[in-house]
Amino acid sequence: MAKLVSKTYAQALFELAVEENKTAPFMGEAAGLLEVIRTNAEFGQFMNHPKIQKEDKLQVVKNVFENQISKELVGFLVTIVEKDRYTEIEEILSEFIAAVKEYNNIGTAYVTTAIALENKEKQDIESRLLATTKYETIECVYDVDESLIGGMVIKMGDRVVDSSIRTKLDKLQRELLAIQL
Repeated sequence: MAKLVSKTYAQALFELAVEENKTAPFMGEAAGLLEVIRTNAEFGQFMNHPKIQKEDKLQVVKNVFENQISKELVGFLVTIVEKDRYTEIEEILSEFIAAVKEYNNIGTAYVTTAIALENKEKQDIESRLLATTKYETIECVYDVDESLIGGMVIKMGDRVVDSSIRTKLDKLQRELLAIQL
């Protein structure tokens, strides 16, 4: 249910951004807003506190953000607070950013390797992803997981390419256990 609500609000913001021809500025503001929300736990506690009146929360949103972000995004935040959906704000903004990236042909790939990659290796991965996807630009988020032993795991959207040694060993183990002597 929360996922559906987040998608609905994110889609509404996305449609407004497209209509106003402000996808890039709104995405930048949403990313900054998301960073502020994630780094200020006290603000989230205040906004989600059940004993604080909605009017007080609305006043804080207006005071904090009115001269920092566009009036459309402030209005959106006001709507979120009025509809008691602030608990989903991170998911809403993340969904919105993903929608704008998709609209602008920007792909996001999560690459996990057993060891840290050199810049040249990262460029090679990004080039291969650009060549094999519909995207014009790729943003890669790199992570290291030593338990992979070797190889890498790439996640893009709902697709996963797992060429890790750990997965290959697990598959080999299952095959060997399935052999009946």
